[in-house]
Amino acid sequence: MQKKIVRIALVVLIGGLVFAGHSQTELKKITLGDVFKKRLFSSKGVYGMRSLKDGRYFCQVKNDSLNVYEYLTGDYVRTIVTSGELVPPGDSVPVPISSYELSDDESKILFSKDEESIYRHSTKAYYYIYDLTSKRLTPLSAGEKQRLATFSPDGRYVAFVRDNNLFVRDLSAGLEAKGDSGEKSAEIQITQDGKINEIINGATDWVYEEEFGFTKAFFWSPDSKKIAYYRFDESRVKEYTLEYYGDIYPEIYKYKYPKAGEDNSLIGILIYSLEGGEPLAVDLGAETDIYIPRMKWTTDPNRLAFYRLNRHQNKLELMLANASDGSSTVILTEENPWYVEITDDWTFLKDGKSLLLTSEKGGYNHLYLYDLKGDLIRQLTSGNWEVTTLYGIDEELGRVYFQSDRLSPMDREVDLVSLEGNDLQVLSGKEGTNGAQFNADYSFYINNWSDINTPPVITVNNAMGKEVRLLQDNHALVERMKEYDFSTVDFFTFTTPEGIDLNGWMMKPSGFSEDVKYPVLFSIYGGPGSQTVINRWGAANSWDQFLAQQGIILVSVDNRGTGGRGQEFKKCTYLELGKFETIDQIEAAKYLASLPYVDSSRIGMWGWSFGGYLTLSSLTKGADYFSMGVAVAPVTNWKYYDNIYTERFMQKPKENEQGYEDNSPVNHADKLKGELLIIHGMADDNVHAQNTYDMITALVAADKHFDLQIYPNSNHGIYSGKNTPWHNYSQMTDFILKHLTGTEAR
Repeated sequence: MQKKIVRIALVVLIGGLVFAGHSQTELKKITLGDVFKKRLFSSKGVYGMRSLKDGRYFCQVKNDSLNVYEYLTGDYVRTIVTSGELVPPGDSVPVPISSYELSDDESKILFSKDEESIYRHSTKAYYYIYDLTSKRLTPLSAGEKQRLATFSPDGRYVAFVRDNNLFVRDLSAGLEAKGDSGEKSAEIQITQDGKINEIINGATDWVYEEEFGFTKAFFWSPDSKKIAYYRFDESRVKEYTLEYYGDIYPEIYKYKYPKAGEDNSLIGILIYSLEGGEPLAVDLGAETDIYIPRMKWTTDPNRLAFYRLNRHQNKLELMLANASDGSSTVILTEENPWYVEITDDWTFLKDGKSLLLTSEKGGYNHLYLYDLKGDLIRQLTSGNWEVTTLYGIDEELGRVYFQSDRLSPMDREVDLVSLEGNDLQVLSGKEGTNGAQFNADYSFYINNWSDINTPPVITVNNAMGKEVRLLQDNHALVERMKEYDFSTVDFFTFTTPEGIDLNGWMMKPSGFSEDVKYPVLFSIYGGPGSQTVINRWGAANSWDQFLAQQGIILVSVDNRGTGGRGQEFKKCTYLELGKFETIDQIEAAKYLASLPYVDSSRIGMWGWSFGGYLTLSSLTKGADYFSMGVAVAPVTNWKYYDNIYTERFMQKPKENEQGYEDNSPVNHADKLKGELLIIHGMADDNVHAQNTYDMITALVAADKHFDLQIYPNSNHGIYSGKNTPWHNYSQMTDFILKHLTGTEAR
């Protein structure tokens, strides 16, 4: 269950907000169709700007061509390729130009066609290679669809996965093998044992994809002579079955899903040499019940680095493997009383002697520089704030670029610090959220700024933060929003009886009066490390604005367990996932009920995924304070969720039986008093509908009234099928308005 699942999906769907600017007589009112069908309030971004290796230029798709432009001026320089040049032999339709990867030497491009999803982050497609010198387009393989096609650093090879096996295409040879002619075969099959629901080579299993956040599980060595890859043996992992409807008999789909306490895949790391021989197994140690959450080559083509994580996820070891014999050594160990966060923030410096990474070991996430023996050289950043993203290192100038929340937990700025650990400078620090995308040599970056009331402003900045030119300011959206009666969103903080300060945002209806009693709707997520109370566009959205125009106060509160405030605040929920989160949301309801303009008898909550779980927990344990709720795709028993996520916070069920039982809404169904709508996709491969079915059983046994909406063939995002998102949000809207305002949207 990755962080911010529902908020991200909702922002992509319905956009954001700005404050009102015209007089009341000129203003329009938002309709549900404006939000979900016309999408009038969606912001514009800048997409597809990819730096070329010289750092001076970038490439970007414009209409039917891939062009080169200059960072400094934005001027057009040249066209790399047009759609007309991407028509495969014997076909009349060009390969889509939107999805592409340049080789490191920028002489070849990979394109994909007919892409289809596997799970939430994984896909397969037909790949094509375009040679910029010969102007020739060729298919990567004559076989079935491929996955994860990746150039070698020297551009001579492409590695890919098909049917759970790893392949390499030699671009210097023809497409087909020439049999006994002596000509080298173009396609080398590295592994032979790949089999659906048994063995995976070069790609991840379901739970690694979902919880460790990567799908490509092979890595080229810097000299292009070797490939290190994962091998998952998921034979012993139990299967889960999904049913898809629409034919006479349902289609049955089975896949491997390890629930809390259950067996994982057996993991192996192997290194294949293109010079020949059998793949070499890397020594991962005697313990097999482990995770390898990250792997990459050092700058030395004979040294492979990887993290080894124990099953409890509270001991992380950084290991180096010898690519010649497979031996490995631990160079750095980090242990944590709760759990260790896994990030992509680790970089080997070109000097071949040092490593930069982030760690929470001091209480807040900061930058540390180590040598390759594991000895600390220096800590680069410190303080009661967090490094939220490591952007990269300009080693020539000795600068490290990163994002932080130094201003406040709700804001983000772009900073730099020297490799000596001094001279920390703010590059983009305007209040709100600043995010950066740097070019190849760190001479420019694209800065994306917004706050909770202002849509994105996107600029090109130089390495020291000076704005060079404007790319997008969403002026048209700002002007359009002035025609509508939008409310300003304000931040607030309150203190619970336990002395915990909690942050929230509040959106009041237009024409708000403290003499009127308003209903309140909590819009929450609340999961580990997440934040909904953040000063950026989309934290509150145009559906929230629509509901506010119906006379509802919209609120979101970040409970204990959320991010931006150090690991003690985030990890205090350990072994009791949901307990303190629920207490804090109940205390937030009590606080709001004490305000003179809140109707304490009409306080509702809605959430998706973890937010759905938290809604059910709040409506049962806090039944006296919440009058209604909508729970979408909720977990209802942590025993039913995957083991990497769940055990990180709860350990195994047999090790923490009370924690699992106390924090399952199923076991508190008899406490429900308010109105409840549960929504679930029946083909949800992430949070299985089994969760909702058990909640239904408990509610029925307790003789509780509730409403239920089921979407066949829909996954966790509930967007599969004609008209599904519109229907889903219409149902939620009607339910919310009926039970908070006594009206209906339609």
